[in-house]
Amino acid sequence: MDLNQYIDHTLLKPEATPQDIRCLCREAAEHKFAAVCVNPCYVDLAVSLLAGTGVKVATVIGFPLGANLSIVKAFEAKQAILHGADELDMVINVGAAKLGLWDGILYDIQQVLVEAQGRPVKIIVETGLLTEEEKERVCQIVLKSGAQYIKTSTGFVPGGATVADIALFKSILGDKIGIKASGGIRTREEAIAMIAAGATRLGTSKGVAIVS
Repeated sequence: MDLNQYIDHTLLKPEATPQDIRCLCREAAEHKFAAVCVNPCYVDLAVSLLAGTGVKVATVIGFPLGANLSIVKAFEAKQAILHGADELDMVINVGAAKLGLWDGILYDIQQVLVEAQGRPVKIIVETGLLTEEEKERVCQIVLKSGAQYIKTSTGFVPGGATVADIALFKSILGDKIGIKASGGIRTREEAIAMIAAGATRLGTSKGVAIVS
């Protein structure tokens, strides 16, 4: 299986330096990954390094907690697009999900979608913090919002992507939107299992090891 085009080659560590981003982009271009995913301050650099390679530049919104005000997430999204980002990965307000404030989460997502101007937006729902019932409900909200992807995790809290969660998302969403498995994917075997369960993208910092 050719895994390259499933992979968002990711570096979101707070200590990441411009040199680290250059290395990330060089690897992404060499291996023809789908995208890199970097923090907002590195979008300009990644865009310049990947011009003409076919590798997309994704960045994160409301990361990693999702607890920003909707207006702040929308502003982040607007700035990311202005700086050349091709895709946005946005964290929901997980506390709102725990309280069942689904209308607020829907509004949150929709404000970012407006500023994305049609670019793909991946909604990070932090599965490790949700009950099964909450996972099912958030799938319905993401689908209703018009976002292009649902994404499992930030990788910053315990409980990353699991085959069971991907299969659950697939059973609810079918082929209506993409499913991005992210958090703790380190081996080729894990990557293949996620894809078999229904993942259409993989967020990982181990992309080179997985395809090698």
